Amino acid sequence: MNAPLLRLDGVSRNFGKLQAVRDVSFAMSEGELRAVIGPNGAGKTTFFNLITGFFPPSAGEIWFDGESIRERSVVYRVRRGIVRTFQITEVFPELSVFENVRIGVETAAGVNGRPWLPRAARARLARRVDELMDTVDLSGKAERVVGELAHGDQRVVEIALALAMNPRLLLLDEPTAGMGDAETDHMVGLVRRLHAERSLSILFIEHDMSIVFDIAQRITVLDQGRLLAEGTPAEISADERVRTAYLGDGAAAMREEAGA
Repeated sequence: MNAPLLRLDGVSRNFGKLQAVRDVSFAMSEGELRAVIGPNGAGKTTFFNLITGFFPPSAGEIWFDGESIRERSVVYRVRRGIVRTFQITEVFPELSVFENVRIGVETAAGVNGRPWLPRAARARLARRVDELMDTVDLSGKAERVVGELAHGDQRVVEIALALAMNPRLLLLDEPTAGMGDAETDHMVGLVRRLHAERSLSILFIEHDMSIVFDIAQRITVLDQGRLLAEGTPAEISADERVRTAYLGDGAAAMREEAGA
């Protein structure tokens, strides 16, 4: 059996007397599409921040592809392939879609800020930008100023920026938050495609249970900073602890979504 791509062993994170994450152990295989759910304040974003290096753990160990990354910086983790998006969209609103994606491509190539590049290098970078915009279905909006785009398109630009960094593990923090139905459908389709066509490992936080039960292969449930349950959508929808702590009266509908 192959070693997990990402593994957390007994990880905790304290903020003074507050334990935001409590003794969480977690393992994710390469190529997996995994969801993280839980009530508000369950520790989901802190969990992401620990994986990506924004916070160091107060206790425990974090491994990525067999290497301890507990003491590694955010930049180091991005270079190793751990890339994320945020709850609040992180883009350059005053620049065009093409310019946004180009910044990501140039950063990944290590040429950001260079005053001059050979023509062949510029052409190679431009092809990469075009490829990424085609991947996320934004080629027709290349010259549009990002700040003038709809919220859903801005979120897609952020994913293109993340893909520019050549992720092995892509973490999406509430990718459909604030979207209408059409935007949500586009985002869900994009996540599906990235996973299926690129075998990309994706870990996402999502509050829309219909999305979680529809696309996640496995679900991790956090509650009050602790790992409450893990399993397939059918297993999670049938778990009484999860239904009590999180799903509540919507459990029956969610069992139907999962085919339970």
